[in-house]
Amino acid sequence: MSGHSKWATIKHKKGAADAKRGKVFTRLIKEITVAARQGGGDADGNPRLRTAILAAKAENMPADNIKRAVQRGTGEIEGLSYEGITFEGYGPGGVAVIVDVLTDNRNRAVSEVRHAFSKNGGNLGETGSVGYMFAKKGLIVIDKDGADEEKLTETVLEAGADDLSDESESWEIITAPKDFEAVREAISNAGFKPEHAEVTMIPSTYQKLEGSQANAMLRLLEVLEDLDDTQNVYSNFDMDEAQVPA
Repeated sequence: MSGHSKWATIKHKKGAADAKRGKVFTRLIKEITVAARQGGGDADGNPRLRTAILAAKAENMPADNIKRAVQRGTGEIEGLSYEGITFEGYGPGGVAVIVDVLTDNRNRAVSEVRHAFSKNGGNLGETGSVGYMFAKKGLIVIDKDGADEEKLTETVLEAGADDLSDESESWEIITAPKDFEAVREAISNAGFKPEHAEVTMIPSTYQKLEGSQANAMLRLLEVLEDLDDTQNVYSNFDMDEAQVPA
C-alpha cells in the first residue's frame, strides 16, 4: 500500500469512517471549541478555527452546531474546558504511534490510552520517543478517475504545493501546513473534488507488517480511534492492501 494516507485508506476500505459519523462530529466540535478558545471566534483571523470549520462543513455538519461550538470556545455559552495531550508509543512490530487527545479529564485519558497500548501488543513511550519520525504536512488525495494530470499538476504547483505523487488509483498532494488551505481552495476552484484533505502527521519512513502482526496493529489503531477523547491517531504502519480485512 503506497502513499502517505495509509491509515486513512485502511479505514476507508473497512468502512469505519462512515460507520462512526457521530464520533467524527464530536471530534470536530471539540476542535472548533478549542480553536475558538485559543485564537478567538473570528475564523478569518484564526487559521486553526478556519481549518476546523472547513473540515466540519466537509462532513456536512449543520451550521448551528458549528456556531454553538465556536460560542462555547469564546465563552458566549457554557461548555466543557478541554486539554490537549499528545501520547507517543510503539505498536506491534515496533510501529511508531502518535495519539492526539482533547479531554476534560486528564487522568481518564492517560489511563485509557495506556490501557489500549498494553492490551493490544504495544507500549506507551516518553514524549519525543517517536515524534521525530513525523512531520506536520497538508495532505490532499484526489481520485484518478476523471482527473486530468496536466491540469492538476499546473494547479497545485501554482498554488504552492510541495509535491504531487502518483499513488496507483489516486493523486496525493503534499503541502506545508500554512499553504494547505490555499492549495485545497485552488484545487476545488479548478473543478477537482478531493477524496480526503487534512493537515496530518506524515512519517519519514514506514514499518511494514504482515499476517498476525499486521492484524494486531490494526486492532490497536482501531481501539485508540474508538476512545472518546481521541482526536487523531498517526502511525508509520504499512501493510499490503490485499491483506486489509473487508
